[in-house]
Parts: sequence; C-alpha cells; structure tokens
Amino acid sequence: MIDQRFLLRVRVNRAARWVHTVPVTQPQNLTRFAWLSIAAAIATIALKTGAWLLTGSVGLLSDAAESVVNLVAAFVALLALRIAAQPADDDHQFGHSKAEFFSAAIEGVMIFVAAAAILVTSVQRFLDPQPLENVGIGLVISVVASLINGAVAVVLMRAGKRYRSLTLTADGKHLMTDVWTSAGVVVGILLVWLTGWERLDPIIAFAVGVNIIVTGWKLVTQSTHGLMDTTLSPEENAAVVAVLRKYSDDHLLFHGLRTRSAGRHGFVTFDALVPGDWTVRKAHDLVEEIETEIKASLPMVEVRTHIEPIEDPRAYNDHPFEIPINDDIEAPPAPDPAPEYRV
Repeated sequence: MIDQRFLLRVRVNRAARWVHTVPVTQPQNLTRFAWLSIAAAIATIALKTGAWLLTGSVGLLSDAAESVVNLVAAFVALLALRIAAQPADDDHQFGHSKAEFFSAAIEGVMIFVAAAAILVTSVQRFLDPQPLENVGIGLVISVVASLINGAVAVVLMRAGKRYRSLTLTADGKHLMTDVWTSAGVVVGILLVWLTGWERLDPIIAFAVGVNIIVTGWKLVTQSTHGLMDTTLSPEENAAVVAVLRKYSDDHLLFHGLRTRSAGRHGFVTFDALVPGDWTVRKAHDLVEEIETEIKASLPMVEVRTHIEPIEDPRAYNDHPFEIPINDDIEAPPAPDPAPEYRV
C-alpha cells in the first residue's frame, strides 16, 4: 500500500496530477538549553542583587530587575520548548513548533514591564539622588554576573541558529543585551565614583530602561511575523531556488514556489511541470531526487511538490504570489489545446 504521506494521486479530467511530500524531521528536545538559561538567571539575580545592596546603585537595581525578567522568560521558554518538541498529532498535524513564537512574544511583553519599573525608579532617584557605597566590590560582582550571562548567551544563540529555534535565539539575544546593559551600568557607576555626580546613576538607569524597551519591541515584532506565516529567510529561499534551477530545462520547469516558517520548521511547496507522457514512476523518481537535495541543504524543511503536465495551459499563472525561479516561464501558446486538456 502506498503511504499517503509520500504520494497522493489526483485525477483531473483525463490528466494525472500528483502531490509528493517529503516528511519533516521529528522535532528535537531543546529543553536542556532552557535549563541552562534558568540556572544562569538564578545565579545572576543573586549576584546583581548583592551588588545593589552593597552599593545602593539604582543602575545595579535596574540590572538585577532585568535578570528577574530573564528568569521568568527562561521558564516560559522551557514550557514552549517542551510543547514544540511534541510530535504532530491528530489535532496538530503540522506539529507544535509555533509554540516558540508565543514564548518570544511573552518575553517581549515582560521586558516592557521590567523597563517600565526601571524608568519609574530612575526618575525617582534622579529627583532624590543618593550616594553610592562599596562601589569596588559591587562592580566586581556585577562583572562576574555579566561574564556568566555572556557565556550562556553565546551558547543559546548558536543553538538557536543551529536548530532554527526562535525561543533560544530570543533568549540568547536578550541575555546579550543584558551583558551590554551591565557594561554600561558598570562604566556609569565608575564615572559616578570618580566625578561624584550622583544623578549620573539614575540617568544611566533610564538609558538602560529605554534600551530594554527596544529589545522587547524587536522580540514582539519578530514573534508576530512568525505567527503570520512569513516566508523563509532570503538565504533559505535562495538555496531552494538554486536546486530547482539546477534541474530546469526546456522540458522541465518549476513555478509556484512558496515557503513559510513555523518556529524551527519550514515548509516548501512548488509545482513541477513535466512532459505529459511521463509515467508516474518517472515523475516520482524525479521529485524524490529534487526533494532529497533540498532537504540536504535545509534539514528541518518539509517539501511538497505538485506535478503537472507541461503542455497544459492551465498549469501556468495559477499562483498570485510566488518566489521567482525562472522569470522567463510563461504559459505556452495553445490556441487549440490537445483534447485531453480541453475544458
């Protein structure tokens, strides 16, 4: 029996058309990276809170508040990664990978909340400046916390790129933003210590809050685009086009290429126009070869191919939006089409 996940044959009039599918790779469990993020958040919260208590710096307080956001976001990421790792089922036949977009959106919203708290606190401290204490030891502790965040951020961003995980990428970028935020706070506190200008501390904290808002906005925007089924990246689309152009000639054309991203997975569909006298086996062998080559470049992509007879004018211009493959493809002139293609 032919597995319907791989080959579906549909007869239209007297012409045979087929849809061929290469199944997507099973999702990997990436929760170990979320646990790493949680451990880093707990450690940095403890260190930065200690630095704030020692110095009384509102800049360090704002830095510690962002680490609390990191911790909550890490738990949200853990939940999202658990859901995204579940295989497809009867109710979610394309899998659960879009759960990662919700994680990034929630993290972005939490960043807005933390930024609002930082802005309010910095304004209050600007109006009522306070002297800093134990600056030296406080800054050393803050630097240690930043080193932890930096190391974990690099691991998460590399894993996010490798596994096409928006959750890990967002978490890694958030942590890296935290590192640069901490660096700015450290430099600012040093300047306060050297100059004695106490209002510089809340000014730096306010700048940190604005920077956090920008980060949150980018995360929310990115997750929203993902939920709207945006196309794959230009580089990934180019990889698919390169494979199809390799096989294109006067007797074999491709069009109707469309792609979409769903978390760490992607979907590719296109039409293959083959001679009408080809056998099912010959067309099947061709798309097997093409789809295998696409999967070699993009392992986490599911490919669906629709096969049509190249002589049929109805096989052309049936996709209003598509990724260009061969710009010179046009429906062949057929004022008197063959009987099997007459409506």
